[in-house]
Amino acid sequence: MDFEAFFATKLDGLREEGRYRVFAELERRAGAFPAAGRHAGGRIDDITVWCSNDYLGMGQHPKVLAAMHEAIDRYGAGAGGTRNISGTSHAHVMLERELADLHGKEAALLFTSGYVSNWASLSTLGAQIPGCVIFSDAGNHASMIEGIRHSRAERRIFRHNDAADLDRQLSEFGPERPKIVAFESVYSMDGDIAPIADILDVADRHGAMTYLDEVHAVGMYGPRGGGIAEREGLMDRVTLIEGTLGKAFGAVGGYVAGSAALVDFIRSFASGFIFTTALPPHVAAGALASVRHLKESDAERMAHRDRVRKVRARLEAIGIPMIANSSHIVPVMVGDAAKCKWISDLLLDEHGVYVQPINYPTVPKKTERLRITPTPAHTDADIDRLAAALSSLWTRCALARKVA
Repeated sequence: MDFEAFFATKLDGLREEGRYRVFAELERRAGAFPAAGRHAGGRIDDITVWCSNDYLGMGQHPKVLAAMHEAIDRYGAGAGGTRNISGTSHAHVMLERELADLHGKEAALLFTSGYVSNWASLSTLGAQIPGCVIFSDAGNHASMIEGIRHSRAERRIFRHNDAADLDRQLSEFGPERPKIVAFESVYSMDGDIAPIADILDVADRHGAMTYLDEVHAVGMYGPRGGGIAEREGLMDRVTLIEGTLGKAFGAVGGYVAGSAALVDFIRSFASGFIFTTALPPHVAAGALASVRHLKESDAERMAHRDRVRKVRARLEAIGIPMIANSSHIVPVMVGDAAKCKWISDLLLDEHGVYVQPINYPTVPKKTERLRITPTPAHTDADIDRLAAALSSLWTRCALARKVA
């Protein structure tokens, strides 16, 4: 087999479909987010980032930066290996305690990313619990899907956010079968929010364990940033809550929080935890500072909601089609992979606006979009420039506008 020709042919196919991913070479600028520098053609151009998951700008917060500087001077650069081999840093212990408290749980466990925490936890639970059946929302993230597949447990897919369909499928299994219901709170592509209470009611009726991914909600919702489940007073009813440190908390890493026995079970059996080098202690220290700050401060969340409302209002006024939702995510619908990529390129090249195109397989074909994520740091002038650029390109690309 000519492997090089095979690789080239497959890549050419992605380019022809408009799905080839190009990574913009950017420099985040400390203290200036969402401003950044773009490296292209031997130059560095000023751009504004509109698609970061650093939703609250905590990656630039003085408390977070100070904690990381202090920790790197104290601990050095790396963790030295796995927590089993090299020992658990005090920074890891303190962060896990803070995360358990954030979610009202007995314990928490850190992973190197949100992807790994989902993959490792779901694969471990599905593989280790005899006869387990995992019920997965049709909109779940790839990390959850891969974890469930890797577990080799029997799996069932229920219709997205459909508690009735979940109830129907759970009813096919008797009380003797162990069951896990895995779903998210905020779905990142459409920005819709799960009917958590309804799903928990169904799961409780069937004696199922619940696994809730709150990665796009932690830091963002609830009086202390505990997520949608905290906002709705439901954290105590969820068996295991999974979250990330890489979005609203502005750092990197993932975690799960639950009962002491459940968390210890995952710690003891999850290969994705046992055999992976731990997060650097200075990263844990920065995340700890961020979590603590957002437990006490609502200012960032309030400012963020104001910016989201303003962006939606400006785009609606000029007829840019969006998916309506009650979250912080603003999906601008294009519906064509090539045009979505083209608009993204023109926004960056001609207007200094960075918004990555979202194409298949991340979203279904013909639902290609620009996923806009406002932050508290975006100014009125930034919003005006974004709206003007989109309006100009919508006309240029002959795309339909939404009539009020």
